[in-house]
Amino acid sequence: MTARGPGTTIGVEEEFLVVDTGSRRPVPKAAAVLARLDGDAGGIKPELYESQVEAVTPVLTSLADVARSLVTNRASLARVAAAEGVAAVGVGTPVLAGPLPVLSTGDDRYRLVARTYQGAFADYEACGCHVHVGVPGDDLAVAVVDHLRPWLPTLLALSANSPFHHGRDTGYASWRTIDQARFPGGGVPPRFGDFAGYERCLDQLVDCGILVDERMTFWAARPSPRYATVEVRVADVAASPDGALLQAALVRGLVRAALDDLSHGREAPEIDGQLAAGALWSAARYGIHGPGIDTIGGRRVPARTLLAALVRRVRPALEDTGDVLAVDALLPPVLAGGAARQRATAAAGGLTAVVDELAGVLTEPVTGPAAGERSAEHAPVPL
Repeated sequence: MTARGPGTTIGVEEEFLVVDTGSRRPVPKAAAVLARLDGDAGGIKPELYESQVEAVTPVLTSLADVARSLVTNRASLARVAAAEGVAAVGVGTPVLAGPLPVLSTGDDRYRLVARTYQGAFADYEACGCHVHVGVPGDDLAVAVVDHLRPWLPTLLALSANSPFHHGRDTGYASWRTIDQARFPGGGVPPRFGDFAGYERCLDQLVDCGILVDERMTFWAARPSPRYATVEVRVADVAASPDGALLQAALVRGLVRAALDDLSHGREAPEIDGQLAAGALWSAARYGIHGPGIDTIGGRRVPARTLLAALVRRVRPALEDTGDVLAVDALLPPVLAGGAARQRATAAAGGLTAVVDELAGVLTEPVTGPAAGERSAEHAPVPL
């Protein structure tokens, strides 16, 4: 089945850490790794620091094609990293501390960012998963982002994959989110109403010196400053391709559900900004297996209850794109992974075992129909 119209195309950006296979610590080897790539591996690029790389899919419409691109990018990265004596890992923050990271470029903008944010920026080796969904028109993109606001904490909770930072258990499921909170212009975005309101907010933040430029926001979702897309960037990078693919499917489903609401004149719900910030914190603290915050109802509920509501919200969109079986198959392994799996591995073998496992699952095959299977024998996971 092929979806059509706005909310059809998907692109996924994944950020990875480069770690030494002996010490398991981040190392500034990204340039050497990238130099080993074949000419057809154009989806793998430098990131902010020399200890990070980014893998980007093409613009795609089929979830199966997204799955293939994610796996291909990760396999290419693993191959060239091994040839350089290092490994790439999908983790939101460094499990073990490495040397102070080195900027991967002499770009004047990055130098300005470093001067502006000082110590908050100096060791910010955070890795996320960003999903772009095609939405033409600035006002429409802002309206979609307004509709996404209540669901962003649940997307984070589902993806939480950074319980350790520089050799310690932080007590959080997503320390990357807490690390990112050191910067202004982050978290669940305000409700903007239209593109003019969005631009006014950005212009004021830049004019006041809070943001370096209009591209510098850390909001969990935003109209992309470069493409005709809505960009959802709340998730930690996933250890295996399953997590990235599930984020892509759910984000596209949420965008399509928002577009359907807008086509029927249903405006975005009003949610309190402080409650939204608290919900994002709760998702970072407890992940998907703990308590969450219902931002519309204004109450504490299990995060799994919020996930079940999200899945109900997107199911008509998933049926339209033919992705229901894929999401049903992806949910169990993703729920079994993330921060909880890292902690279990650490309890059994220590933090070096966590890094080794992250390196090992980088190129795991995708679970279920999105990998090209024809079987329909995938029961929905109980939520």
